[in-house]
Amino acid sequence: MTYGNGVAALRPTTLSFIGGEFVVLLGPSGAGKSTLLRCLNGLVTPTAGRIVSAEHGDISQKSSLRAHRRRTGMVFQQHHLIGRQSVLANVLMGRLGYRSSLMSLLPWAMGDKYLALRALDRVGLLDRALHRADQLSGGQQQRVGVARALVQEPTLLLADEPVASLDPATAERLLSLLRDVCKSDGLTAVISLHQVEFAKQFADRIVGLHGGRVVFDGVPSALTPTEVQQIYESVPTMVDEAPDTPDTSPVPAAATLSNEFSTA
Repeated sequence: MTYGNGVAALRPTTLSFIGGEFVVLLGPSGAGKSTLLRCLNGLVTPTAGRIVSAEHGDISQKSSLRAHRRRTGMVFQQHHLIGRQSVLANVLMGRLGYRSSLMSLLPWAMGDKYLALRALDRVGLLDRALHRADQLSGGQQQRVGVARALVQEPTLLLADEPVASLDPATAERLLSLLRDVCKSDGLTAVISLHQVEFAKQFADRIVGLHGGRVVFDGVPSALTPTEVQQIYESVPTMVDEAPDTPDTSPVPAAATLSNEFSTA
């Protein structure tokens, strides 16, 4: 994956994600974690290669991409909530992929509201449903983001540094919640983190990225201090931590990315 300035953010990479697996991406800033996640949910298109979903096939096809995005929940580092709206209204935004342009002009159906309230109950915020989102703490706002992702009824859950702005105790509770929900629902999860200790605690599998390349792929018990050093040794500055809005400038076809995952 090469951005418009010619810098390769993700080099030729082949990864498969197994259904129900809780995968943690580790690596320093600029290693390619965010770019990989953005490729997986179709926010950016690889300059070469393809992203293949077991449910929807090659997501480079427009119809497949829409279906894939509808069933792919995303939790962001910055919560991306509308502060002046209620918590419930923010969670309901996760149902937009199921509404046509005409339906978007109509009030939310009771079924959608039920799903949103159930999602809030699962993250422990049912009693805050009618509060303004900007009245919540950082940890509570991130849980709203999780509920918004869950209301999509996803088969794949992606999270980009979801605990970066949280204190350690709150971060641990949020990751525990994410893992419990994913295991309960059989979701495939791909979560990027910086904290090695959290990766070892929660992951089924750890993928270590360094300079846009996969340098480790294995179970947490196989992540030795030597492997950690290999992941986090000095890397050149890259463009991985770009804004959430994808770069729309022309990009050269320089790197191959072939990521296949199964939700079966």
